[in-house]
Amino acid sequence: MSVLSVNELPNDELREAIERHPQILEGRDFHGITEDVAGVVERKTPPLWIILLGLTGSMLLILLGSLTHLFSEGIGVWGNNHPVGWAWDITGFVFWIGIGHAGTLISAILFLFRQKWRTSINRAAEAMTLFAVAAAGIYPAVHVGRIWFAYWLFPIPNQMDVWQNFRSPLLWDVFAVSTYGTVSLLFWYVGLVPDLATMRDRAKTRVRQIVYGIFALGWRGSHRHWLNYEKAYLILAGLSTPLVLSVHTIVSFDFAVSVIPGWHTTIFPPYFVAGAVFSGFAMVMTLMIICRKAFGLQHIVTIRHLENMNKIMLATGSIVGYAYAMEFFIAWYSGNEFERFTFVNRAFGPYAWAYWIMVTCNVISPQLFWFKKIRTSIPAMFVITIFVNIGMWFERFVIIVSSLANDFLPSSWSYFHPTIIDISTFVGTFGLFFTLFMLFIRFLPMVAMAEVKGVLPDADPHQPGHDRAHGAAHAHGAAHAHVHAEAT
Repeated sequence: MSVLSVNELPNDELREAIERHPQILEGRDFHGITEDVAGVVERKTPPLWIILLGLTGSMLLILLGSLTHLFSEGIGVWGNNHPVGWAWDITGFVFWIGIGHAGTLISAILFLFRQKWRTSINRAAEAMTLFAVAAAGIYPAVHVGRIWFAYWLFPIPNQMDVWQNFRSPLLWDVFAVSTYGTVSLLFWYVGLVPDLATMRDRAKTRVRQIVYGIFALGWRGSHRHWLNYEKAYLILAGLSTPLVLSVHTIVSFDFAVSVIPGWHTTIFPPYFVAGAVFSGFAMVMTLMIICRKAFGLQHIVTIRHLENMNKIMLATGSIVGYAYAMEFFIAWYSGNEFERFTFVNRAFGPYAWAYWIMVTCNVISPQLFWFKKIRTSIPAMFVITIFVNIGMWFERFVIIVSSLANDFLPSSWSYFHPTIIDISTFVGTFGLFFTLFMLFIRFLPMVAMAEVKGVLPDADPHQPGHDRAHGAAHAHGAAHAHVHAEAT
């Protein structure tokens, strides 16, 4: 596009520039977007949703039962042993923290870079972040053994005048994850306010009007409301952006600052961040592919959106593959026989099966996205995202368990075997995650209507076929009143 005024372009050229990559298909206007998204929440509860909620709720009950047994018996019911003091618990913690990274990246970083294609997927990704953090938070809380003393994790005055070790990366986790969860919640809620007001104005029952009205905070779509909203959203995006990088960096310090072979390396922070974004985008893809089909939102969450996410997965997956190779190079170049043994043992020792599953899922499968035919194929991308999530869990398992099982002393070597409580607890966290997500898509708009309307042609003051005054009127409506123009 020329740096000259867009109005100086010929009408056909302008139309081609705008229509080359439409954000929303099927020519939807403001009212059509509202009907499509709000209709999902307002329609009668589908029987399939009730069945799926019952399934996820059953998995959640498995989690509650596992934790109850854990509290009554102690963490000895897990398969943790010497020398494997960390196993499925920390593996699950790092896995879920990684899943939560895509939401903040899509919402904050892509927002600051003015990537308009994020508008169709950011709401669901933000919600997924919150639910993943909730699932991750279970593990450090219950890993203390005596859950009633979990408040010792926080630096608050206590009757024994005992303070935490502020040099421990485990305490850094407490600050990082709690800050990340708080800012992510605020970011998600602030972005939700205009849409909650739309749901309030469209509500047909008194209960819905009251509930949506309370959380809409008196939003009326005035010019002042929009100015305050945009300022708050920008500030929260600025706060969230460094958190995307810092949280998983600090999680990686749990391992990198130790002296355990296989952990003690400076490549962990960028390696963990890339892996977190990789796994987070895979989970977003898995859920959005299902939701867009189930609720008929293919014209809002288009193939273009999915293809862009696949490109990001290709990039981050390549970074992860590079990190795997660099780990072996660093182990060889260091001249440290313990480091060398650890990585050779990972690839060819007792846990070789887990290592090669990790490599196949995380390095080989995303390389298929180099081909546009696969990058735009719904079945292919769905299968690959499942593989990526499996591979990223195995990555954390390989890093943690294989490094601990074969430590400095061969006499203490052991092979880790998970117990039924290990397995049921991890399966139960999926129950928590999916139950919260099912409730989210049923009672809240899964697409940010206010932001999607901002990328429609009607919001462009230079829309082809309209004169300048008419386009300006459209732009003014899009910027300050498009959320409620059709609702009121």
